[in-house]
Amino acid sequence: MELPRVVVGLSGASGMPYALDLLEALSGLAEVHLVLSQGAKRVLFEEMGLSPKDLYPLAARVYKDGDLGAPIASGSFPTRGMVVVPCSATTLAKVAHGLADTLLTRAAYVHLKERRPLILVPRETPLPLSTLRAMVQAAEAGALVLPASPGFYHRPKAIADLLGFITQRILDHLGLPAHRAPRWGEPE
Repeated sequence: MELPRVVVGLSGASGMPYALDLLEALSGLAEVHLVLSQGAKRVLFEEMGLSPKDLYPLAARVYKDGDLGAPIASGSFPTRGMVVVPCSATTLAKVAHGLADTLLTRAAYVHLKERRPLILVPRETPLPLSTLRAMVQAAEAGALVLPASPGFYHRPKAIADLLGFITQRILDHLGLPAHRAPRWGEPE
């Protein structure tokens, strides 16, 4: 059985535990194509003590952000969708304005132009007006803005429960079956 392809982009915002949780959840569910921005590499180390090589086992392919000739830069490369997690305010603004100057932003642009799911997971707080406007513009362009803002109705007992809440929402929007968090109104 061939797994659906999912592009995962990590940009330089705080929230790398969300990215790691998603990558682990995608194992066995999707063929992951991973790209990290320069900022993501720094934040990955600062927050988790990891290098990009630590993520390689969680991806079918890993691309350099400067490789604009990579398969994920083309609309002819079919995918189930793309997730940018965490999504920095800079990456969000670039996506909102159609700037495709890196592989990460080019792949996001391709997902919008091909009308494929593009899920942006910002973790900033508070949000300045410029970022709020970029969120609206990205949504108008076809992206789903899914802030890393977990709910608490499932009574989380650990950080993994909070991460799982966001991962579950991402997987739902990609149409991938998984159970990472209890759903409202369903028994645990």
